[in-house]
Amino acid sequence: MILTPMLKPRQSLTLTLLQAREAAMSFFRPSLNQHGLTEQQWRVIRILSQHDELEIYQLAELACILKPSMTGVLVRMEAAGMVQRRKAEQDQRRVLVSLAEKGKASFESMSQCMEENYQRLQAQLGEEKLQTLLGLLNELKTIRR
Repeated sequence: MILTPMLKPRQSLTLTLLQAREAAMSFFRPSLNQHGLTEQQWRVIRILSQHDELEIYQLAELACILKPSMTGVLVRMEAAGMVQRRKAEQDQRRVLVSLAEKGKASFESMSQCMEENYQRLQAQLGEEKLQTLLGLLNELKTIRR
């Protein structure tokens, strides 16, 4: 009987990314809680503040929220006056989402606070490391199998 040496498992990239996300969110989550927003709601607000108006599937993809979950998030945000939805004029099957005034005001009131959180994170990690990390993560996002 031939025994093959057991390979040492490599560090899990996906688990490490999740753990790193939790570490990063520890800088931002208190501010979200203070403003009564969930992480998903903040992602929607932030993305719509950059894109003005998006179709639901585009918003779900950019926010990394599954489409069925996105529907629930948008229903709650629309009821709270944060977003508005409308059907596209040229194709009534397409639904477009944009920030309502309350959502825009939320983004404005949170922007300074979130920037301070970024500064705290950068102070611990260092500007060069943070930029390197962001660059590597952006590069990883472009890789397809």
